[in-house]
Amino acid sequence: MFPSVNEQMDFIRSGVIELLPEDELVQKLERSIKANKQLVIKLGCDPSKPDLHIGHAVVLRKMRQFQDLGHKAVLIIGDFTAMIGDPSGKNKTRPPLTIDETRINGQTYLEQATHILSANSLDVRYNSEWLGTMTFMDVIKLASKYTVAQLLERDDFTKRFTAGVPISMHELLYPLAQAIDSVFIDSDVELGGTDQKFNLLVGREIQKAYDKEPQCILTMPILEGTDGIEKMSKSLNNYIGITESPREMFGKVMSIPDELITRYLQYGAFAHLEEVLAMKAGLADGTVHPRNAKVKAAMSVVALYHDEASAQGAFEEFERIFVKKDIPDEIEEVTLEIGNSEQLVIDVLVASALSTSKKEARRMLDQGAVSIDGEKVADPFAKADFTEKRLIKYGKRSFLYINIK
Repeated sequence: MFPSVNEQMDFIRSGVIELLPEDELVQKLERSIKANKQLVIKLGCDPSKPDLHIGHAVVLRKMRQFQDLGHKAVLIIGDFTAMIGDPSGKNKTRPPLTIDETRINGQTYLEQATHILSANSLDVRYNSEWLGTMTFMDVIKLASKYTVAQLLERDDFTKRFTAGVPISMHELLYPLAQAIDSVFIDSDVELGGTDQKFNLLVGREIQKAYDKEPQCILTMPILEGTDGIEKMSKSLNNYIGITESPREMFGKVMSIPDELITRYLQYGAFAHLEEVLAMKAGLADGTVHPRNAKVKAAMSVVALYHDEASAQGAFEEFERIFVKKDIPDEIEEVTLEIGNSEQLVIDVLVASALSTSKKEARRMLDQGAVSIDGEKVADPFAKADFTEKRLIKYGKRSFLYINIK
């Protein structure tokens, strides 16, 4: 049922930042093969923001590798812990969510996660199943297993405590609540980003305190956003969503700084290490042009989430629009019923949903990022006649035919 231990470890180690303790994982794999029993691989997800991007996918892809090796993936939807909010890297208390909000977000998360994970060997659990039934006595018992000094070893808690920034008691309970998840599902391995290392290690200690065999932990790198500076995040608008169109995916990868090309190939497209190393060497010695490398990374990302034909189509469309200064073959047409055919351009941008607000539309106009029939419009008070269908280009990749009745 399972590949050999050495074969499994080769897959498991690839792309990993830390694997702790490695010798314990080898022993778990040996027992797994001998007993023909799957290991339980845990990944906890925070459904406070349900939209997944390729930064989230770095860990999800590793979990899929464990599935492909024959092991059981357990996705913990943190509907209960999301009401607390993971304080990792936060310098202030996060606003709480209701259980209904976390359940709705959790379902969206699950639907998107199964674009990557195999549903055949996936167990989905909501941690309200056990956390929601714990008594206050249970909570006290759990809290007695860990000290305040141990909790303050966490960097973000230490920084806030030193700076005099309030830390609420419920935030101190978050690592313990996440850790008890590992106890209830008998986790053998827990995955997470490098920012989750503290929580994963707490899980090991709490398992020991409840007389369970401690899990091994595996951390994956955090992928930078398209700006090349911050962690990929929807709130920073530097993300590439896993359900975005091939055209959007391709264009966004082409916008990344050159120094991120090999990281996107490795962690965004999950290319083979040999391919990543060859590209890195080619970029270093000048035999590979950065633009060609970026095209390769962009096509690889699109092919992973769509298919090869979509990747080729996205590339060809990108070439027509940005190299040949052409327009896409297919452009959506919208008819607006907002009164007179002559309207302020800024109002049309909002009414057509090209822009989410007048403030954003005004910013795009100021940047020269809006054109009508190929002519730039920069004046926020400019009007245009839309009696006949006219082509609006908004930003680098958004095109829309609009007319007004």
